[in-house]
Amino acid sequence: MKEKINIVWFKRDLRLSDHQPLKNAFSNGLPTLLIYNFEPLLLEDGHYNERHWRFVYQSIVDLNTQLARFNSRVYIFNSDMQTLLESLNTQFAITNIFSHQEIGLNNTFERDKAIKTWCQHNHINWLESPTGAVIRGKKNRNNWNERWQQTMQAPIAIPNWKQIKPLTLTDYKTPKLPSAYTQDNELFQQGGPRLAREVMQSFFAERGKGYQKSISSPSLSRTHCSRLSPYLAWGNISLRQVYQMAIDAYHSTHADKKGWKRPLAAFVSRLHWHCHFMQKFESECSMEFKALNPGYHAFPYRDDAQVTSDIQRWAQGQTGIPIIDACMRCLKATGYINFRMRAMLVSFVTHHLNISWQQASL
Repeated sequence: MKEKINIVWFKRDLRLSDHQPLKNAFSNGLPTLLIYNFEPLLLEDGHYNERHWRFVYQSIVDLNTQLARFNSRVYIFNSDMQTLLESLNTQFAITNIFSHQEIGLNNTFERDKAIKTWCQHNHINWLESPTGAVIRGKKNRNNWNERWQQTMQAPIAIPNWKQIKPLTLTDYKTPKLPSAYTQDNELFQQGGPRLAREVMQSFFAERGKGYQKSISSPSLSRTHCSRLSPYLAWGNISLRQVYQMAIDAYHSTHADKKGWKRPLAAFVSRLHWHCHFMQKFESECSMEFKALNPGYHAFPYRDDAQVTSDIQRWAQGQTGIPIIDACMRCLKATGYINFRMRAMLVSFVTHHLNISWQQASL
C-alpha cells in the first residue's frame, strides 16, 4: 500500500513563517513533501527572465538552510505541474495538497483550473489559502477595506515545526538548472526570507525615516525606499508581517522614533495600494491583454517600420534622452529603479514614442 502524504506546493510564498499552508499540513499528522517546480510554462513566459529565477533559487537555498535542522528540505523540479503530480502520485498516495492562491497571469490561472480538475478526479484535497487580502472572484469593492484591515491585523500563521514529519525522496535527482539561475549577481538584490527580514529591519531602524522625502528621487530612493518589493513579490516575507512591524514602529514611543510618523503613515498607505492593485488585477484580469479604458482599444498607435528599432533603443537606454537612458540602464544593470521612474519609462514609450504597451512589453 502506498504511503499517504501531504504536499506543500510553494509558489510565490517562499518563506517559513506566516505560512498557512505549512501550518495546515503539519497539523494533520501525515508526512509532508515540500516542493517547488520550475515550470516550463513560466520559464518560457516573457514576463520572466533569469533575474526572477535566480531570486527564486536563492530563496530556496535559504529555505533549505533553515529546514536542515528539521531534516527537511524543499525539493525542486523542472516539469509540467500535472505531470509532476502524476509521477508523485504513483510513488505515494497524495492525500492533501496545500498552497497559497496565486494572483498572477492567465496561464497560471488556467494551470490551476487544470490541477483542480486533476485533484478532483484523483480524490485529492487541494486547499488553497488566500494571498494577503486579495479575494478571489470578487467583482466589487464592497467591504474590501474592512477585509484588508482584518487580514493585516490577524495573528501571524506560525507553523508548529515540532509537528513536521519530513519526507525523503530516495531516488530524487536535482534537475540541472541554467547557471544564470544558480550563480549570484551582486549587483542585484539577493533572495531569501532571512535577507528579507534584514532589509525590513534596516528600513524600520534607519532607512525609512527619509522615505516620504526621498520616494521620488531616482538616487535617494535606492536607500530610503523599503526595497522590499522582490521579497513581497516572491513571498520571502508576507505583507502582514511588514504591516504589523510598520504599525509597531508607528506607535513606538522610543526617543529614536521621533520624526517617523509621517514617513511610516505614507509607507502603510502604499502597503494598502499593493493589495488594492493586486485585487484590481484579480477582478479585472483582462488588463493583462488589453487596456482597461475602452477608449484606447482602437487608439492610433504607430505601426511604421521604425517602431521595432525605437523599442530596441528604448529598452537598451539608447534614446538620447539622459533621464530615460540613465533609468533604463540602471534598471538593466541592477534590477531596481523606483516607482516614479518606472512609470516615466512606460509613459515615455507610450506617449512620447506613441508605441502601444503591448508591443513595448514583448
